[in-house]
Amino acid sequence: MLLLTTGPISFAQQISVAELKVEHQDNPLSVETAMPRFSWKISSKLKNTFQTSYEIRVGTEKTGLNLNKGLVWKVSNKTDQSVLVPYAGDKLQSKKRYFWQVRVKDNHGNTSAWSSVQFWQTGLKAADWTASWITVPGKDTSARSPLFRNEFTINNKIKSATAYITAKGLYEAHINGKRIGDSYLSPGWTSYRKRLQYQVYDVTASLKNGLNAIGVTLGNGWFKGRIGFGTQHSFYGDTRALMLQLEIEYMDGTKKTIHTDEHWKSSYGPILMADIYDGEYYDARLEKNGWSSPGYTEDHSWKNVQIEEKGTEELIGMVGAPVKKQEQFKVLKIFKTPKGETVADFGQNLVGWVILKAKGPEGTRITLSHAEVLDKDGNFYTTNLRTAKAQNTYILKDNTEQIFEPHFTFQGFRYVKIEGYPMELKPEHLTAVALYSDMEVTGKFHTSNPLLNQLQHNIQWGQKGNFVDVPTDCPQRDERLGWTGDAQAFANTAAYNMDVAAFFTKWLRDLSADQLADGMVPFVIPNVLGATDGASAGWADASTIVPWDMYVAYGDKHLLEVQYESMKKWVGYMTAKSTDNLWNTGFHFGDWLFYRPDDDNDGRAAVTDKYLIAQAFYANSTQIMINVAKVLGKTQDADQYTALLKQIKEAFVKEYMTGNGRLVSSTQTAYVLALQFDMLPEPLRTSAADRLVKNIRDYGNHLTTGFLGTPYLCHVLSRYGHDDVAYQLLMQETYPSWLYPVKMGATTIWERWDGIKPNGSFQTPEMNSYNHYAYGAIGDWMYRNVAGIKSDPDAPGYKKINIQPKPGGGLNNARGELNTPYGWVISSWTIENGIFKLDVQIPVNTSATVTLPAPLLKSNKENIRQIEIGSGNYHFECEMKLAGGK
Repeated sequence: MLLLTTGPISFAQQISVAELKVEHQDNPLSVETAMPRFSWKISSKLKNTFQTSYEIRVGTEKTGLNLNKGLVWKVSNKTDQSVLVPYAGDKLQSKKRYFWQVRVKDNHGNTSAWSSVQFWQTGLKAADWTASWITVPGKDTSARSPLFRNEFTINNKIKSATAYITAKGLYEAHINGKRIGDSYLSPGWTSYRKRLQYQVYDVTASLKNGLNAIGVTLGNGWFKGRIGFGTQHSFYGDTRALMLQLEIEYMDGTKKTIHTDEHWKSSYGPILMADIYDGEYYDARLEKNGWSSPGYTEDHSWKNVQIEEKGTEELIGMVGAPVKKQEQFKVLKIFKTPKGETVADFGQNLVGWVILKAKGPEGTRITLSHAEVLDKDGNFYTTNLRTAKAQNTYILKDNTEQIFEPHFTFQGFRYVKIEGYPMELKPEHLTAVALYSDMEVTGKFHTSNPLLNQLQHNIQWGQKGNFVDVPTDCPQRDERLGWTGDAQAFANTAAYNMDVAAFFTKWLRDLSADQLADGMVPFVIPNVLGATDGASAGWADASTIVPWDMYVAYGDKHLLEVQYESMKKWVGYMTAKSTDNLWNTGFHFGDWLFYRPDDDNDGRAAVTDKYLIAQAFYANSTQIMINVAKVLGKTQDADQYTALLKQIKEAFVKEYMTGNGRLVSSTQTAYVLALQFDMLPEPLRTSAADRLVKNIRDYGNHLTTGFLGTPYLCHVLSRYGHDDVAYQLLMQETYPSWLYPVKMGATTIWERWDGIKPNGSFQTPEMNSYNHYAYGAIGDWMYRNVAGIKSDPDAPGYKKINIQPKPGGGLNNARGELNTPYGWVISSWTIENGIFKLDVQIPVNTSATVTLPAPLLKSNKENIRQIEIGSGNYHFECEMKLAGGK
C-alpha cells in the first residue's frame, strides 16, 4: 500500500511538463498552418535528464482529452524532440479551437503527469470571410477619426463568440462599451498591399442576452498617415476602412454571424487628428457618450457607411507578438527650465505615451510635447525630432476629473513639456507607459561593474523602444522605419534579451513580400521608400543573416524553409551584379556612422572602402546559403554555393589585399569583416588580427567602427586570442566607446557614439537619435564571452549549449541567464583570491560543453579545462590570471 500511494507522488516530483506553446505562441488564436508545431519545457530535479519519449493528444473538446472524446490526433514517439514537434493528425478545420496536452518519459524511467490543457485556434480562410470593407460615405478626407457602430440581438445561450477584426489604418474596438482586447496599434504594420493582419478575440464574456452593440474607431496609422521622409502620406491608400466578423455559436449548436456591411453607421468622434509622427488632438467636448453601447439613441444623425472594394492584400493571421502596454513610470521630478517651460522627467528614455489626469474649465487646452534630452542649458530640446511634432493635445469637456491617453500614435521620450495645465501640476497627474511588442524577457546579464550593468539596461530599453511591431531604427523622429541594416546587426543580441522568434518570423515574411523580383531587398521593411531604394551591402543581407541567426537561437528549421527562396534571390542578385565574382557596383551605406573626428587634418577618419565591405557581405551571405542548404538537405545547392564562395574570396584577395595581407582600407572595420567572414588566406589571418590590434592601440584603445563593423569587433578579437583588447574596448569610458554615453547619462543606446559631446553640445541634429539599438549589438558578445552562454549551430536552439566564460576587464563577477526553448541556462562566475568559481545550470533535455579559463582544480586528471555535462546544477573551480592585465 505504501508503494502504491507514494509511487505517483514520486514521479510527479521527479519530472513535469509546462510552458506549452504552439508556433512560438501561448494559446494562439489565428494559426493558419496545416501542421502547427508544439513545444514544451521539462523540469526535473535529477541530473543528466533527457526525454526519451512523448505522448501528445489533440482534441476538439477540452474535457474530452482524457476520455479520448473528440480526438483528432494521438501520438506516442520515442524521441528526445520537445521543441517544434509538428502536428500530423486529422485535417484541421478553419476557425476552430483545438485543445492539446503532452506527457513525457525520461531516461531515468520517470513518466510525467499529463500537462495542463492548452489550446490553439485555426484562422480564417479567404472563403470564410463574409464581412465587407466599410468606410465613411464619400471621400475619406477628414483628419478626424471615424466611428463605426452596429447593434444586434441575442436570444439564445452562448457557447462561444469570436471576433475577427482588421483595418486599413489602425483600429480600436469595443463591445457593449468595453474595449476588446489589450493590444494597441492594431492590426500592426505589414506590407499592406500584399499582407494585412487580422486579430482574433474571444468575446464570449462580453456579450449578453438581448441588445448588444459594437463600436470601432479608426486612425490613420502607417496606412494613411505620414510615413517615410518629408511629407509623404497615404503611402498605402487614402481611405481608412474596417472589416469585422463576429461569429457566435450557441449551446444548441446553431450559429450567428455579425459582420460589417451596408447596415453599419458612421460618424466622427473626439479625435480630431491622429498621426504616428505628429501625435494626437483630442477634444473631449465632442465625445459621444454611450456610442459603443446598446440603446444609443443619438445615431439617427449618423450616416450609412460606404462599401469599399477589396484590394490586392491577403488577409493573414497574427504570427508576431501584439503591441501591448508594458512598464509604467512615475514622474521623477517636475521642474522649470531656464526658458520657463514646465517639464516632467520620467528618468527613462522610453517609447509609448503619457496618461494624463486633468480637471479644469470646459475648453481648456492642454498640450504635451515629448523630448529625449535637454540641451546643455537645461531647456527642452526637440530639434532632433526633425518635422515630427510628437505632441498630444487634449481639450477638457467640463470641470470634472478626466483621464486622457492617445489611441493611434506613440512617442519616444524621457521628458514631457506641459502647457496649459489648469491647476497645480503634481507628479500623480502624469504616468508614462511603455508600449512595445509583447515579447517575453528571456535574458538577464549582470556584473560587478555598475557602468556595464547600465549598458545592459540601455541595450534592453533600446530594444523595447524599437520593437514596436517592426524593428525600427528609432522611435521618436519623422522616420521610425524598419531599417534592415540595424535589424541584422542587432538580431543576435535581441534573441538573448527577449523571445523574438515570432517577432522576426512576422517581419521576415514582409521582407520576402517586399523583395523585388530580381532579388533586391529594400533598405526598410515594410518598404515605404522608392522602388530602387535597396540592395545596400549589410542592409539587404538581413534577408540571409536574420533567418540564420533565428535558426541558431530557436532551432526553427521551418523558418529557413519559408525564407529559403528569398535568401537565394538576394545572393542571386549580388551574383548578377558582379563581374569576375567581384561585387563593386551600386549604392552602399558602407560602415554607417563610423568614427569621424571634427578636425580630420591627419586622415584619422576610419573610412572603409564600401566595395570591400560589399564583397565581404557577399561572401558571408553565400556562406550562410551553404549552411542553410546543408540543413535543408539541398546538396546540389550547397555544392554550388561552396564553389561560388571560393571564387568570391579569391576575387576579394586579388582586389583588396596586398601580398602580405594588408588591406586597401587599413581600418578596424576592414580587418574585422575580413577576419569574421574568413576572407583572407589562413596563414595571413593572425597577422591581420595583429594589425587590427595595432589600429586600436593607435586610436588610444578606442573603437572606430560603424554599424557594420561594430557587431563583430569584439568577437574577432576574442577569436584571435585578444580578449584583453576586447575588454579594454568594452570598458573604455571616453569617446568613442560603449560606456561614453552611459557616463553622459544615457538610458538607451544612441545613434551616434557622440550624440552629446563632452561640452554638452549635440551632434548633427538632423540625424541624432538617442534611442537607436544598432550599437547595442555588443550585448551579443557580453552574453557569449563575459557570461559565456552560446548555442551550438550543429544542435541549434540550445539543444547543445556551450558554456565558456572569458573573465577580464577588472570584473570579479558576472552572471548571465537565458530562458532557452528548453528552459533556463545560467552561467555565473566569481573570482575570489585568484580562484575562478563557476556555477552552471543546464535545462532538462539538453547537454553542454563547459570550457574553463584554466585547468580544473581538485581533478583526478591533469589539465582538465573542458567538461561534458547533462542537465542540472554544477560548480567548478580553477586557478587563473585575468585577461586585461587585471
